[in-house]
Amino acid sequence: MPKKQSKRVSKEAYERELLRLQTELVRMQQWVVETGARIVVIFEGRDAAGKGGAIKRIVQYMNPRAARVVALPTPSEKEKG
Repeated sequence: MPKKQSKRVSKEAYERELLRLQTELVRMQQWVVETGARIVVIFEGRDAAGKGGAIKRIVQYMNPRAARVVALPTPSEKEKG
């Protein structure tokens, strides 16, 4: 049976893409400040899936005066339906 090919991204490619996306997000934040528009980004996933680390890396260069990160609690039984 042949070995499964790894689909991992190299660290260099990851860092390059992360910087590109962080730069784009900072530009978008400036646009939001200038236009008064609002943007919502939602991260959803299981516990310990890496959401917190991903959010931390993404907002690293954003101005905290114009951005807010909110952690929502686990849904109640009523909210779950």
